[in-house]
Amino acid sequence: MNIKFGNRRIIGQSRAKEQVERMLASDRISHAYLLSGPSGVGKTAFALAFAEAINGIDHLSELGEYEASKKSSWFTHPDIHVFIPKPTSAKTEELRDRLELLSKDPYEIIDFSQRPSLDDESSKNLQAFYPIDYFRDDIRPIAKLKPNEGNRVVIILTHVETMRKETANAFLKLLEEPSDRLMFILTTESYESLLPTITSRCQHIPLGALKAQEVEQGLIDVDGLEPEAAAYLARVSNGNYAMTRFFDVSKLKENRESVVEYLRMAFSQDANGLSTLVQDWQSSQNIEGLIAMTNLIEMYIRDLMVYRETGEKKFITNIDQLESIQKFVKALDDARLEEMITHLDEFRPALRQNVNPKLIFIVLALRFSTLMRGLDPIISDEENWKHVPAFVE
Repeated sequence: MNIKFGNRRIIGQSRAKEQVERMLASDRISHAYLLSGPSGVGKTAFALAFAEAINGIDHLSELGEYEASKKSSWFTHPDIHVFIPKPTSAKTEELRDRLELLSKDPYEIIDFSQRPSLDDESSKNLQAFYPIDYFRDDIRPIAKLKPNEGNRVVIILTHVETMRKETANAFLKLLEEPSDRLMFILTTESYESLLPTITSRCQHIPLGALKAQEVEQGLIDVDGLEPEAAAYLARVSNGNYAMTRFFDVSKLKENRESVVEYLRMAFSQDANGLSTLVQDWQSSQNIEGLIAMTNLIEMYIRDLMVYRETGEKKFITNIDQLESIQKFVKALDDARLEEMITHLDEFRPALRQNVNPKLIFIVLALRFSTLMRGLDPIISDEENWKHVPAFVE
């Protein structure tokens, strides 16, 4: 059976694609799968392609002789049901609108936590989760259905790490006693935070971080970007294709200027300037935008590392910032750049956990200030709570 899984839309993920192709060819299908991986690598798109392949829909994948349905996509098939975490205030029509967007583009940003409003891109992030009444009223009844015209009733649950404890325990009962011809496809960005009783009952399909070349090719082939713009965006994407395709290159370069100023202020310990700058970031960016700012900081630091080691401008990503890079390297010969990136990586999760962004970036600047001088941070990692009094006095 010659199945080309996800070949029409899924970016990268060749190993996971091959894993699914083998399962489909062998017809050894489990009742539950868990797709894990970083943000923006295509977990939802992969889940949709998987659900279509299970029910023979030739759309996101080229199924060949395995095609068994005349439906145009998962969205119109009666046996495929998609659920996303939601705020308590969300109405049924709001969920439907988001799924309709997803039907047009499997990489569309539809999560309430990342895109609170479909109309206002500046809206503040919302907390979205699976409350117990959402499970009881909407999800569990679907699990009792028999297939209408497909091989299985497929239920896709994205971001299952947002399940409240009581919801996770109730869901576990469905996993322990699955009905005939029912299949779950779950996605998560935090495999380690899930209940072991849930992960142990699912076949795990890990999705890896996308390579810059894969993101670049997707931006060119699917999104129609010019090669130069695609190459630049891919370098700052940090493997997040889903979000990067919505970046404005000119705005991104403007933000990069702000990042260089942030590092200058961190070194000079300009408290007033830092406070004003990061307050502006907090006011003008949602969480994904703030994560993008950390990606820009990392990209610039990596340019410093490369230029310090090689002295070659041809390896620099921010080539139009060459003069500032040369000045930084000359002035900061002892800077502990690798440790700066390590600190940046450690601070990113705090942004997603709704810690005050202004405090995060100011504390990060305080640590950068000493690391750029080749010194240990004044406050050690073991006592990082000591940063707090400075902001609450």
